[in-house]
Amino acid sequence: MSSDRRKFLGSLSALAAAPLLPGRALAAAGASGVAASERFPIWPGSPPGLPQGGVTEERVLRSSKGNPDDFAWPHVAVPMLTVCPAAKPSGAAVLTFPGGGYARVAMGTRPSATSRWFAGQGVTAFELLYRLPHDGWTAGADTPLQDAQRAMRVIRANAAKWGVDPANVATIGFSAGGHLCGSIATRFAAKVYEPVDAADPQDARPLVAGMFFPVVAMVPPLAHAQSRRELLGPNPDADLSRRYSVNLDVPAATPPILLAHAADDAVVDCGNSLAMFEGCRAAKIPAELHVIEKGGHGAPLFEPDGRAGLWLTRFARFAARHGLRIPSDGA
Repeated sequence: MSSDRRKFLGSLSALAAAPLLPGRALAAAGASGVAASERFPIWPGSPPGLPQGGVTEERVLRSSKGNPDDFAWPHVAVPMLTVCPAAKPSGAAVLTFPGGGYARVAMGTRPSATSRWFAGQGVTAFELLYRLPHDGWTAGADTPLQDAQRAMRVIRANAAKWGVDPANVATIGFSAGGHLCGSIATRFAAKVYEPVDAADPQDARPLVAGMFFPVVAMVPPLAHAQSRRELLGPNPDADLSRRYSVNLDVPAATPPILLAHAADDAVVDCGNSLAMFEGCRAAKIPAELHVIEKGGHGAPLFEPDGRAGLWLTRFARFAARHGLRIPSDGA
């Protein structure tokens, strides 16, 4: 057995020794009444392009505000899906891509409040812990997209298990996860890995996409410097930067996209959402843009009393208009 393979298996063994095991049912937090959740690897064995020397999994606690599940993952060896099943499934599902500037993935080991809200609406929610290019995976900048496509295919291949209609799967993403959401919306058909099992013939195109305070452009001055550096390397040339600017290549088969941003976002310029909206408009893709005056980066998705906020309810209306089975007033 190669040393790389041993290192990968060591990472998997470490996960198996942790309190939350891949594939084991977890208690879904919150009062949404959703069924027990689970967490499992998306690849059978090593993910494609394991770098020489392997990758050692790492997660760190992000805050000291009393949330024991507020993690960031600077290194991901085993990409995972966390599933939050709907107690009364409508047949719809949503796949979420967390942010982190492609330097880390900001997500816990249990379903987030957003996933629990979707599950409470009858939409089975999935959150993806995806790999990062800086760990040296051979696909480079396409590494996160490999995981995004694979996750969508795994969801559809196993849809009956969760009461999901394979044709009724949406995606949402936040910050750099918004870039990944835009990437799968526009590059769902790109061949970024060789098929590994019977799940891979499944379509990776989402029914509808929601990009929240997203990184979109990789070309300065709109580019988010950290995301650009982590995805493309320290000195990407103009051609590479353009190739990974989601707004510059919006094909005719791109699904409908909702964009939401705060004008005072000091981390990711709201011009990213404007640029994506213009890219969709030029390609005649149904799109909706919401820019609020104040809110900063990561504007709250919930009101202080726990109700879904403006952006989630607007996404629900937009997604319902475009076929997602989610309850929505005014859809």
